[in-house]
Amino acid sequence: MEKELIKDKSLEERMDIAGELGKGYFKQGLNCTECVLKTFMDMYDVNLPDEVLCMATGFGGGMGHTKNTCGAITGAVLALGTLKGRRDPFGPKEEMMDRINHLQNEIYPIFGEMIEEIEEKYGTLICKEMSQPFGDFESKPRKKNCMEIVSYCASLAAK
Repeated sequence: MEKELIKDKSLEERMDIAGELGKGYFKQGLNCTECVLKTFMDMYDVNLPDEVLCMATGFGGGMGHTKNTCGAITGAVLALGTLKGRRDPFGPKEEMMDRINHLQNEIYPIFGEMIEEIEEKYGTLICKEMSQPFGDFESKPRKKNCMEIVSYCASLAAK
């Protein structure tokens, strides 16, 4: 599932590569969510076309620029989902409880651990709260902070 870019790299090296790719995309004008998802798509063979980035667009700026749940975090969830998410959640009704148990016991915990690690680092998952210390949302310091959050979330998803 790895692309050549990260083949034979250590976990730390992969996380560094993810962080740098995420920053690079931010500098190119991708929003926070798009940056993290595109980074992951560049690193792993997720069997999805670049056009899926359009699904990430609305999550930027804390979901439609409302400054709610941080777009870099939702990007990390989307990115991780490309590898850990269910490719076919449907099945016979008699297997439904097994599918639900698998989801709750094996899949959700992977995502939950990542979210908890992000919340522990920043003290919140809310874009507005993460950006508040940097003043005006359009300010250079806030943008730099967001670029660092993008980098961190991309590297954590790659972990």
